[in-house]
Amino acid sequence: MDNNSVQQRLKCHFYDHFEASDSTFLSAITPQPLDNPSWVSTNKDLAEMLGISADEMASDTCLGIMSGDLTQYSINSFAAVYSGHQFGVWAGQLGDGRAITLGEIAVGDNDELWDLQLKGAGPTPYSRFGDGRAVLRSSIREYLCSEAMHGLGIDTTRALSLSTGTTTAVREQVEPAAVVCRVARSHIRFGNFEHFHYSNNPKAVKELADYLIQRHFSAWKEDPKRYYLLLQNCVLKTAKTIAQWQSVGFCHGVMNTDNMSILGDTIDYGPFGFLDIYNPEFICNHSDHQGRYSFRNQPSIALWNLNALATCFGSLLDTNEITDCLKQYENEYLSQYRTIMATKIGLLEYQPQDEQLINQLLIMMANDQVDYTLFFRKLCDFSVSNQSIRDYFIDRDQFDLWAETYLQRLASQKLTDKQRCESMQQINPLYVLRNYMAQTAIEAAEAGDYSEVELLLKILNNPYITHPEAEKYEGLPPDWASKISVSCSS
Repeated sequence: MDNNSVQQRLKCHFYDHFEASDSTFLSAITPQPLDNPSWVSTNKDLAEMLGISADEMASDTCLGIMSGDLTQYSINSFAAVYSGHQFGVWAGQLGDGRAITLGEIAVGDNDELWDLQLKGAGPTPYSRFGDGRAVLRSSIREYLCSEAMHGLGIDTTRALSLSTGTTTAVREQVEPAAVVCRVARSHIRFGNFEHFHYSNNPKAVKELADYLIQRHFSAWKEDPKRYYLLLQNCVLKTAKTIAQWQSVGFCHGVMNTDNMSILGDTIDYGPFGFLDIYNPEFICNHSDHQGRYSFRNQPSIALWNLNALATCFGSLLDTNEITDCLKQYENEYLSQYRTIMATKIGLLEYQPQDEQLINQLLIMMANDQVDYTLFFRKLCDFSVSNQSIRDYFIDRDQFDLWAETYLQRLASQKLTDKQRCESMQQINPLYVLRNYMAQTAIEAAEAGDYSEVELLLKILNNPYITHPEAEKYEGLPPDWASKISVSCSS
């Protein structure tokens, strides 16, 4: 990766578009590189998608850039301003406090733009007295989880690289600092629109909407309903993403409006968690004392956030158009969720009577504290002659009643047990990033061993197939896993 290739590939359309605007969308900022940087991991599959060769990715030049050293390059890096509601309360101005966008890379025949952003590369004007750094433990969690979500087929930011060095950061204690290079179709959030709406700047709201349409939805540019289509797309894509979260047992932990993507992608991996036992009241963020962002609440919180966003479209759409968009959320969410859950239990098509079948199963799982991921994977093998999953339940009689109804429903389909099993294994993952798995990788990495990060990256990129070298991650979590505490500082 020489100077010319960096200059040619890495552009900054967002910076170029808004630098001369009379609205303050961003601040030019130069990253502060890690001292004595070294790789923790590089994502070769994502690099290939971006058109970065293995040799380029392995180079010292690339390591320097991805750990924040831009001294030899004319790169217009920046941090963006936004505001938001945090835990349901208006928090005012926020912004990229420890994220610095390098620019975009055009990918594929259609030159689709992907943002490259460094998280943890030093303070910005929006750091609010923070050091702008990220520590190794939280960076490993984000690096692995963004790729885990991609492996599960859920739209998400991704992670190109993870580097560390001799730079440290003080949290509860002195910890090694790290930088994640995040890759996204867009880092624009609900909070970007909120910032300018509540600053009484409708011109900036329109400029931001026009930029999104120009970049992501160019076919709408001349459409008189383009702003309606933009809001509608956000509503529908958000509904789909939340349905997918619920189906794999993912809990975001900080669903503030500034952590919601305008494209409906999953962004900002802070105190997240995947369910071990199925518990609808699960709270993955120990800073969430009221349980606002519990697993059960995620669908309704997403709608609350969409209402907050829709308020900002008041200068672009009339009330009826906004209301019409928001009304589409519930139907889309339920349609997506029901379809996915029906597929998870081996049904070719969701039918209204399946609602009770699915809900009763989840109630039994919650009552008997059944492991969510493990159960659905084992369910793939269920048949008249193989009902070993019965042993997962305390109330066997209740399970037997459910199983009788389930077998009758399966019998109505023209599928063999083998065909159904193969289909179910493509939607019920064998691996998700449980907290204890991330913690195992973190402890090894802090001791200088990055092999567990690489192993998890490999299996989480392909979570539906067996990886013999990862057999230890295919069973129930260890007893100590329940003692892991994750908070906003993580």
